[in-house]
Amino acid sequence: MVKNIGVFGRRNVGKSSFVNTFAGQDVSIVSPVAGTTTDPVRKRIEISGVGICNIIDTAGMDDLGEIGNLRMEKSRAVMDRVDLAILLFSENIFGKTELQLLEYFKGKGIPVLLLHNKSDIMPLDDSLAQELNGKFSADVLEYSCNLSKEETEEEQSAVAAMLLKLFSAADKYAEKPILDGFVKKNDIIVLVCPIDSQAPAKRLILPQVMAIRDILDNGGEAVVLQPSQLPDFMNKAEMSDGGLNVKLVVTDSQVFAEVNKMLPKHIPLTSFSILMARAKGPFEIYLDGLKSIDNLKSGDRVLILESCTHHTTCEDIGRVKIPGKLQRYLAQKNGNDDFFLEFDFVAGLDNMNLDMEYKLAIQCGGCMVTKRELVNRIEKLTERSVPVTNYGMTLAYLNGIMERVCYEPQR
Repeated sequence: MVKNIGVFGRRNVGKSSFVNTFAGQDVSIVSPVAGTTTDPVRKRIEISGVGICNIIDTAGMDDLGEIGNLRMEKSRAVMDRVDLAILLFSENIFGKTELQLLEYFKGKGIPVLLLHNKSDIMPLDDSLAQELNGKFSADVLEYSCNLSKEETEEEQSAVAAMLLKLFSAADKYAEKPILDGFVKKNDIIVLVCPIDSQAPAKRLILPQVMAIRDILDNGGEAVVLQPSQLPDFMNKAEMSDGGLNVKLVVTDSQVFAEVNKMLPKHIPLTSFSILMARAKGPFEIYLDGLKSIDNLKSGDRVLILESCTHHTTCEDIGRVKIPGKLQRYLAQKNGNDDFFLEFDFVAGLDNMNLDMEYKLAIQCGGCMVTKRELVNRIEKLTERSVPVTNYGMTLAYLNGIMERVCYEPQR
């Protein structure tokens, strides 16, 4: 999964210059005019040992005026989405702005690298570096954007090495492989992938690709088919000499009921969404959130959380299928044909209206966001005692097959 690295600091400490030199491209506009960077600027790069990362340049956190407040609001939104923060300062000035940023990141458990920029003009004071390291256990490096090619490469290698060290230590938000514990060598894993109007053109969705790669990495065999092909395959598997070693069937959650009827009871079943919940979590919070479904009353408000932005169709799982199935389930349970729920939808990582009195939130698998982004979003809801569950778990619950699809892998 791509990691997000945010670059923060005051205006004119050289954040944009750092992003440009570290990325090796002119990504951000550089100017001596304070407040040049307005909206966050993202650049995807490969960092040795770390992998693919989004480097995010932000506006100065000491901006002024009405427009300045809007710029800082954009930067603050980035703060909740980063997996690691690079805090730039220069001229040995580490004051209130820097302290507030550092304390925020430390409080959130976000690894921080302190970078003293423009060190060719004014080197880092050793006593300040020792104070920051001793008081905050923060790593401090020197950097300059105006060095020779060899010196720049040396600096960048030091930064990359420190990023790798910080990421390695921050294992709380490390994502597990999507099939962690479910697949071993020679296991056959069947992936049921419907091709309908919701399927992206000429490609698979990310969890399907992640599953195929995880199966191959573990020496297993991936069988990819559509729901209509599943019965023939299972018949052939049962009739083959000795039977095929089908260890697990993973399906798109929206065809849970259909696949469940086709599949022999001795074959384990789950969904891509539930596997994503295991890989990224918070799995136990999602399970607990299911208990609130039967307590919903007509007129209650439910929040549907997507982690990507896409065009809606009549087959949309989050905006059409889950709301419709949930209302039908509760109408039947309560013997009330007029039963209705109010639904709000939030796409991507847009802000949630936390002033609303939500009785339940339902989160997608979260394949397009990092674990930290997902956990931070869920925490904002649980802090307000809003129960949260997951797309796949919700559909399994409504189809009455939770015990079959939410089980622990055999280790």
